[in-house]
Amino acid sequence: MRTWMSFFIAAVASLAPVAACSEELVLTLAPEETQATFRVRATLFDIDGVLALSPARIRFDPATGAVSGSITIDLRESKTGSRLRDWEMHTRVLETERYPLAVFRVDQMLGTLAPSGTSNLVLAGIVTMHGAEHAMVVPVKATVSGDTFSAEALFEIPYVAWGLRDPSLLFLRVAHVAVVSVKVRGDLRADHEAAKEHMIGGRTDPMTSLRGAGQ
Repeated sequence: MRTWMSFFIAAVASLAPVAACSEELVLTLAPEETQATFRVRATLFDIDGVLALSPARIRFDPATGAVSGSITIDLRESKTGSRLRDWEMHTRVLETERYPLAVFRVDQMLGTLAPSGTSNLVLAGIVTMHGAEHAMVVPVKATVSGDTFSAEALFEIPYVAWGLRDPSLLFLRVAHVAVVSVKVRGDLRADHEAAKEHMIGGRTDPMTSLRGAGQ
């Protein structure tokens, strides 16, 4: 799978050169500015739910596409609106007591991030979920307006193929893929500006510790 991802990265990168920029950028995402949902198809109805993203800081170099940082979902906060269904999801499928977090460690950004307006990008990296690692690429529609960054992403999680339990019953068939939709909004600064912004009384903001989360 890693070989396939390396081929995908090389192919897309050859078609979509990244923007020329002499300084790294830092993106700070806040949970209150984030909307994350999922949908799983099932017999007669769809199962819809919400996800909880943790605070995150992602550093990237527009000139090379190199990225360091991660996006974390606290699976213990996942909800579908049904207490019985949530119990089934947390206890038998996600096993959130044992595997509380899902972490997307971003390694590469493919495409050109325009200094203003909308850009189509691809984030490539590794997802750690349910005790295993999986290569993933996520298409992202990003918009930059001054220091404000917003983005939308829609992608699939083949949770059964990734080793999670199939929740289907005799008369209830549940799809083996969850469709995840994420909308984020955050602060985008040049590296030196972000360093000043996140210094508090001479101490580095604790948010920086999230940079390597899940690694």
